[in-house]
Amino acid sequence: MLKRALVALSILLAATLPAFAHLDPAEHGSFAAGFSHPLFGLDHILAMVAVGLWAAQQGGRAVWLVPSAFVGTMAIGFAVAIGGVPLPLVEPVILASVVFIGVAIALALPIPTLAIAGLVGFFAFFHGHAHGGELGAAGAWEFAIGFILATAALHAAGIAAGLGLARLSGKLVTRAAGAATAMGGLWLAFGA
Repeated sequence: MLKRALVALSILLAATLPAFAHLDPAEHGSFAAGFSHPLFGLDHILAMVAVGLWAAQQGGRAVWLVPSAFVGTMAIGFAVAIGGVPLPLVEPVILASVVFIGVAIALALPIPTLAIAGLVGFFAFFHGHAHGGELGAAGAWEFAIGFILATAALHAAGIAAGLGLARLSGKLVTRAAGAATAMGGLWLAFGA
């Protein structure tokens, strides 16, 4: 199970290294365009897998509550965007989410589960708004279902990796993954 999750995560990360364009909804369909959207951006992958890692690191009800808060608030951000409401600083906040969540994992900050859900919800609103801002010609419902399912899959990969890493090596490797995530966010913000 752990090996499969790590292989899947590695493939997802490797697949985002080249600059891919998003799928054309007219050619591939709105669902496929939505599902692929978070998978073609390293910032989205890092943030969404990190949410799962952070939830797994916290354990207990955080394993379902934290990803649920992200997905639910992301859907609200999407609706706000397709409603035409502008939101400043979308991309900088998305990059900040990668760095912040990575640092929180690396430091194993003792934050209550509801506060973590609120924090990831804040960042998720911006992720959802970005998805809505890039809707293009896609049908909103199909696109939304696609990116929500892809996001949930990335969260699940992070949870599986976090639980597996904790079992195999304790908390140190999970904390190192958090530090690597934060470094990836800094690289995207300043070096890419």
